[in-house]
Amino acid sequence: MATGKIKTNNLPFLLEKKEVVLVKPAKPTPSEVLSFSTVDNDPNLEIICQSIYVYRAKSFSSIKGHDHLVSSNGKTHDLELSSDPATLISDALSRVLVYYYPLAGKLKRDSDGELRLNCNSSGVPFLSASANCELSSLDYLDGVAVEVAKPFVFDWPGEDDNDGRHPLILQVTKFSCGGFTVGMGLSHSVCDGPGAAQFYRAMAELATGKTEPSVKPVWERERLVGKPTKTPFQNHIDKSSLATSPHLPFTEIEHGCFNVNSETIKRLKTSLMKECGDEFTTIEALSAYVWRSRFRALQFNSDGKTVFSLTVGSRGRLNPPLPDGYYGNAFTGVFVTIMGKDLNEGPLSRVCKLIKESKKISCSSDHHWNSINMFETMRRENIKLEMDDATLVLTDWRQLGLVEEVDFGWKGPVNMIPVPWRMFGYVGLCIFISPSTLDPAMKGGLRVLLSFPATAMAKFKEEMDALLNLGDDKALA
Repeated sequence: MATGKIKTNNLPFLLEKKEVVLVKPAKPTPSEVLSFSTVDNDPNLEIICQSIYVYRAKSFSSIKGHDHLVSSNGKTHDLELSSDPATLISDALSRVLVYYYPLAGKLKRDSDGELRLNCNSSGVPFLSASANCELSSLDYLDGVAVEVAKPFVFDWPGEDDNDGRHPLILQVTKFSCGGFTVGMGLSHSVCDGPGAAQFYRAMAELATGKTEPSVKPVWERERLVGKPTKTPFQNHIDKSSLATSPHLPFTEIEHGCFNVNSETIKRLKTSLMKECGDEFTTIEALSAYVWRSRFRALQFNSDGKTVFSLTVGSRGRLNPPLPDGYYGNAFTGVFVTIMGKDLNEGPLSRVCKLIKESKKISCSSDHHWNSINMFETMRRENIKLEMDDATLVLTDWRQLGLVEEVDFGWKGPVNMIPVPWRMFGYVGLCIFISPSTLDPAMKGGLRVLLSFPATAMAKFKEEMDALLNLGDDKALA
C-alpha cells in the first residue's frame, strides 16, 4: 500500500492508495477487434478525459433488525457491500463491462493510421484510495485548484505500451466523513460526452439493484464513416490573417472556474434585448460574452480575425438516425469568424446573432455529413486539424445529466468537475457545466471553465466581475 502526502492551502492530508487491480467483465465476452468511425479517428480526440464525481455521506437505517443502506430510489442494499463505495462500484463495473466489454480491452493506433480496439478482456485499472480529511474541508472540490483535484484521478499507461492503452480508468476515494469521489478517465476516441454519461448511468443502475442497463450499448461505428470528397481539403481561413496575442505562447498557466448565477444570466439577456430587441438563449448570450472577454484578456490585435467554434451533437440530427445506445463520438462544430475590432468594440448583440445563425446550420443532417466527409478527407490526406490561438472552442456539458442524476445509493453527486486536459491546447477550450448542488444561490446558473496564461487571468476575472455586477440600469461595455 502506497501513501502520499498532499498539501493544499496549508491543509495537509494523507492519501492511502491500494494496489491497482484490473476489473474484468463478470461473464465471458466476445473476443474481437473493433474499428472506429471517422469522428472517433480524429487525432485530437486521442486523449484520456478525466472527471471527478463527488458524493456526500449517506445515513443508514435498520430494517427488521438488519442494517441496510436506503438509496434515493427507495431500494435497500446490503450494508456489507453498500457501506464501501469502492467495493460496490468495483462490483457494478465488473457487471456493466459485460455490456460495455470494449472498455475492458486495449486501444491502439495501428501502422496504417487506423484506431482499433482489441476486445481481450484485459480489464479496467481500478484504484481504491482513502483520504484522512472530510470533503467539506475541500469544499466538495467546488472551485478548488487543479492540483488539489488531481490526486483523485490517476493515469495508468500500462506495462506494455506496444499492446495498447486502457480506454477506461477508475479511482474511488473514500473520505473520513463517509463521502467519496469517483475519478473516471475515459478515452475520448471511444466515447463523447453523451456516450460517457450513458456508460456512467449504466454502472450506477447495476450498483443500485438493476440486472441490466436500461439503455443497451451499441457500437456500430461504421455508421459514421465518411466518404472522402473529390476535391482536396482546403482551409478556408488564412492563418496569417488571424489575431495574435502577446501572452501566447505561455510559460505558466492558470485554470479558472467562474460561477454565473441565474440572475446574472437574466440581466445579460435583458441588456442584449434592450440593445437590439431580440431574445437569445443562455448559450448564445454567455458564449458571446466569454468570447469577447477572452479576446480582451489575451490582448489580441483588433485588425486580426478571431474564431468561435461551438460543439454541437449529431444525435437526433442525422439522417439516417443513430440508434439509441450509440456511445461513440457524434458531434461536429459550427463556426463564427469576425474581425477582432468587431468583437471588441462592436455591439455584443451582433455577436450573439452570428452565433444564433451558426446554430441554425447545425440543425441540418447535411451539415453533419459534410463535416464527417471533410474529416475523412483530411484523414486520408494525413492532415491534422490544429486549432490556433485566436480560436475559442466551447462545449456545453450541462445537458449530460451527470449532476444529481447518477445514484450509487448515496443520491446523485453534489458536484462534478472535469480535470483540464490538453485538447486543442488548454487556452483554446471553454466548458460550461452545471453548478454544484450545495449552493442554492446557483440553482439555474452554470460554471464557466477556462484556462489562461497566468499573465492574462487577472484581466479575464475583471471581465467576469463586470458581468456579475451588471445591473438593469447598466449597458454592456
